[in-house]
Amino acid sequence: MPPRPPLDRQPTLRGPTLLVRPMRPDDLEALYAVARDPAIWEQHPDRERWRRERFERYVAEGLASSGAVVVLTHDGEMIGASRYDRLDEAAGRVEIGWTFLARSRWGGPTNRELKDLMLDHAFASVDVVVFRVGAGNLRSRRAVEKLGARLARIEDDPRFGDYAVYELRAADRTAA
Repeated sequence: MPPRPPLDRQPTLRGPTLLVRPMRPDDLEALYAVARDPAIWEQHPDRERWRRERFERYVAEGLASSGAVVVLTHDGEMIGASRYDRLDEAAGRVEIGWTFLARSRWGGPTNRELKDLMLDHAFASVDVVVFRVGAGNLRSRRAVEKLGARLARIEDDPRFGDYAVYELRAADRTAA
């Protein structure tokens, strides 16, 4: 089997209804227009991320670590963000996370399309994708479980409390 290519952590990915592209500094206002809804963050470990100063930190971290924005292809509306991080090429692992979507996109196919695009891209280069979800964020935990990810462990984060760490292996995804 030929060697796999290194993971491009800031690709442009296109799906039937979504475009995922690298985050830029000028995306802040459009992203904040979505993120300022406190309900988006009510189960998140950082429940105050809807506040401007907290959200600006999130965007700065995203810009520093290959963040991406999620845009609707039919009208260009920005509806959220996500990113790849904590890449361990030697172990063949990467984390997908820091995802949020507009509430108007909850409960439908949007998160699945986003994660399918990101997983397909990641599994061309790595064997395992990790998802760290606030232990109390039942909505997000159910979403990663629907992808086929399995709970691997609970980790304590000194800033935000417990996280449920899920793993999805390429072999399990292709078998499903």
